[in-house]
Amino acid sequence: MRRSRPETVPVSGTVSSGPRLARLGAWAALAAGPLALAVALVMPRGPVAQAAPVPQADSASRLPADPAGTAALFVELWLRSDSAEPDSPVAAALRSMAPSVQLPKRVRGEATPGALRVMPVRTASSPDGWTVVVAALTNAVPLAPAASSPAPEPAASTGPVVRYFAVSGTGGRDGGPLGVSASPAEVSAPETAPETAAGPFSHSVPSGAALSASLGEFLRTYLAGGQGAGLERYLSPGVRLSAPAAAGYVRVDVEDVVADTERAGGKEVPADGTRARLRVRVSGEDRGGTRWPLVYQLEVTTRAGRWEVGALEGEAAGAAAPSVAPSGSVAAPVAGGAR
Repeated sequence: MRRSRPETVPVSGTVSSGPRLARLGAWAALAAGPLALAVALVMPRGPVAQAAPVPQADSASRLPADPAGTAALFVELWLRSDSAEPDSPVAAALRSMAPSVQLPKRVRGEATPGALRVMPVRTASSPDGWTVVVAALTNAVPLAPAASSPAPEPAASTGPVVRYFAVSGTGGRDGGPLGVSASPAEVSAPETAPETAAGPFSHSVPSGAALSASLGEFLRTYLAGGQGAGLERYLSPGVRLSAPAAAGYVRVDVEDVVADTERAGGKEVPADGTRARLRVRVSGEDRGGTRWPLVYQLEVTTRAGRWEVGALEGEAAGAAAPSVAPSGSVAAPVAGGAR
């Protein structure tokens, strides 16, 4: 048998390079596989979230220091100081606030009139600094005896007086330190605003109105020396009120009642849900016989044919537990009634 062998066929055209390029591309893809995998693992798949910048404290945003307290302390120390004792703790404290401060020069043997109470009442600022007017309730300056008196009597005091001092200083901007410029200046009392009108309370409630009777009962119970047994029966549902335990009034008279609505002055109780704001002037007599003029502002509401107290100015109504006596006790009787 004759061995077979492939026959050679002549090709007239150019051999295509497509298969060769395909093989080269496949080998290149296989070779680039590990590199592509590494790049895919290293590169992030989504947008990178950047941390928010931490806000930095800006010294310019700090609140300015309030000079009122510094001025009040300075006046109190100054009233207690004496130039004869320049090394005293009071003088040292004053000079730490104002190094050039001058101290009062007292008469030999005169007691230092310590301030009874000091309180800032007005503050004004300017581009150059600040000024605080301070009220000081002090002992009166003793009346000096006449120089021609052969046997001078002890100096007499006329009792406590209110004096006003203006304290000027600098500093305090952007939370910086405060400094007092010099000794205080005694000034006149600041002007007070004129007495305001009645405001919303323009409707008088007569003594014969149902509301006046309810207010009289409520206030006598409220001011009965802290024995507020039954106080809750005058309050709206959910309202809590604490009676002043230190009060000891043996007589309470309602002198005057004015309201912000005309409906509060009727002899009959209006429909449920009627509201009114009141200003009540009361005269209370304590156990020592002293009569105290008191003024209250209240809010009342009608319910079930009667007036009920919903709020009392100065009291945290609804927040404090009622200060009442045990259920079996009886409140101390308080005389008086609505006038």
